[in-house]
Amino acid sequence: MERVAEVTSTVALFPPIPLADWVDTKETLHRFAQIVGKIRLDQSPRRNHWWNVPFHVTGRGTTTRPMGWDPIFAIDFDFVDHRLIVNSATGDTVSFSLPGLSVASFYERLLAALASLGIQVSIRPVPFDLPDRTPFAEDTAHASYDPIEVTRYWQVLSQVALVLEEFAGRSYAKTSPVHHFWHTFDLAVTRFSDRVVDQPATADPVTREAYSREVISAGFWFGDASVPEPAFYSYTSPEPAGLDQEPLRPEQARWTDSRGAHLALLRYADARVAADPRGTVLDFYESAYRAGAARAGWDTERLRTPFAPPLS
Repeated sequence: MERVAEVTSTVALFPPIPLADWVDTKETLHRFAQIVGKIRLDQSPRRNHWWNVPFHVTGRGTTTRPMGWDPIFAIDFDFVDHRLIVNSATGDTVSFSLPGLSVASFYERLLAALASLGIQVSIRPVPFDLPDRTPFAEDTAHASYDPIEVTRYWQVLSQVALVLEEFAGRSYAKTSPVHHFWHTFDLAVTRFSDRVVDQPATADPVTREAYSREVISAGFWFGDASVPEPAFYSYTSPEPAGLDQEPLRPEQARWTDSRGAHLALLRYADARVAADPRGTVLDFYESAYRAGAARAGWDTERLRTPFAPPLS
C-alpha cells in the first residue's frame, strides 16, 4: 500500500531523517534528480563556477529555473503532491506522478513529456559519480519512493536553505546562491576570495571552473556510504596549512579527513537536540569560516556585514 505524505501545519526544526530509514528512496530520488540535472546542464546558459547547473528550493519542492529558448521551460519536483512538472513559457504543462516509478520509467516519461512540448535534449544518460552506473534507460532496480520520507527530505532541505541564507548574509565576499547540487545531493553556499587558483593540468573542466578562485564553502548532506548520516559541513579550498588545528564550535564539531583534505563536520543528530538548533548550526558555520579565513589570510573585518556576529 502506498504511503501518503501528510503535510501538517507545523514542522519541527530539523526533524529526524536517518539515512537508514530512506536509503532506497534516496538512491532512486538521487537518480531522478541527476536526470533532470543533466537536462539543466544541457539547456541552461553557462554561469561562472557552474552556478547555472544546481537546483533551487521552492515552496513545494525544487526547480531547475527557466532554461532553453524554443520554447523556454522549467522542470519542477513537487514533493507535496509528488509529481514531476514541466512548464513551458507557451503556457503548456505536462506532469506525471512519481511514486511507483523506476529510474527507467521516470527517464522514459520525462523524455516523452519534453517531446510533447517540442523540447529536444542531449545528455549522457548514465549516473554521475555513483557506485551503480546502470544507464537510466535500463535501471529498473531503483524503484523505491516513499512519499512521507521525500516530503521530509524537502522540509529539511527548506529549513537548512534558510539557515544558509542567513549565514550567507553575513559576508560581503562574492557569494554563490544557496543551491542544491544534484550530482552529490547536497545543499551549499560558497564564499569566494579574489585569489586565482592555478589548477593542475589533470583537473577536469568542472573542477577547473568551480575552484578557479579560493573558496570557503558551507553546506549540508543527507548521508552517503562514506558518511552514513546527515551532517552539516564546511571546507576551505585550497586548504591552508594547519586548518585542522583551528577550533570549531560547538564542542561536538570535528575535523575529519576527506579525500586527502579536512572537512569540518557537525552531525545533524547533535544539532537537532541542541537548545538552539538554528543558532548552533550558524555558530558551527561561523567557526569553520573563520578557521579557513584566518589560515588563508582573508580580511574578515572588511568582509563583515552588519548582520555578522562580532569578531572574537
